[in-house]
Amino acid sequence: MSATSSALPTAINAVPQRSPGYWSNVLKRLRRDPMAMTAAGIILLIILVAVFAHWIMPADPFQAGMLRRLRPLGTPNYPLGTDELGRDMLSRLMLGARLSLFMGITPVIAAFVFGSAIGIIAGYAGGWVNTTIMRTVDVFYAFPSVLLAIALSGTLGAGIFNALLSLTIVFIPQIARVAESVTTQVRRSDYVDAARASGARPFTIVRAHVLPNALGPIFVYATSLISVSMILASGLSFLGLGVRPPEPEWGLMLNTLRTAIYSQPWVAALPGAMIFITSISFNLLSDGLRSAMEVKE
Repeated sequence: MSATSSALPTAINAVPQRSPGYWSNVLKRLRRDPMAMTAAGIILLIILVAVFAHWIMPADPFQAGMLRRLRPLGTPNYPLGTDELGRDMLSRLMLGARLSLFMGITPVIAAFVFGSAIGIIAGYAGGWVNTTIMRTVDVFYAFPSVLLAIALSGTLGAGIFNALLSLTIVFIPQIARVAESVTTQVRRSDYVDAARASGARPFTIVRAHVLPNALGPIFVYATSLISVSMILASGLSFLGLGVRPPEPEWGLMLNTLRTAIYSQPWVAALPGAMIFITSISFNLLSDGLRSAMEVKE
């Protein structure tokens, strides 16, 4: 829940409609942030590896060989060792990036669309509509993310689709609350009052004034949820509620390698290290983007 608290100042400080050069200035400030640019480079590298994994993998990630199981780091032809079935760890980590990124980003995108719509409707309508929608959202928001994701996945059953659906449901209330907060601020602005007084329809006001000012803070907050989504998705796979064997996914690989933690700890820790590096990179990029947007010129 720490991501919500860190995003609220951005939500509260929503500003009037930006000029066309606003986002170019944000990108300029972002490029001057070395931590954010380093994180962006790491994310880009991981995405490229995931996209071109089939062409750059050194070995077949599904080919097992019990005679070469649990080889250590630096083994000839297996630079990152082998797993419990003798499969090449480097190849499985490369291919696993595809599923891990998919499981981390897809629920956030879906939650961004639905959560933004819910929050903007509630924030602009106000009154009993706001109360009804937000109290319903609070029912889901009251549960810890981890417990809610596990409960939903356990109820729906194991599988990628059910895990994605569970994570989407977990993130919709969080994004909806931020969207409602931003929209409420924008709705009370003078330029919205002027548009309303001029006879503009609600849909026109939302499209022309609310969306341009609300989507920026909501998007920044959503990017901070990608790291949380990756960790939760990996946790579901670790518990057997997400990706199923033999598909390589970092959380599932952690589960299958947990028995090797005493014999080959460095090999067993590799999927966890990839989860950590990717999630912290998304966090740093989100923090840099938030800082670049908060600068007022």
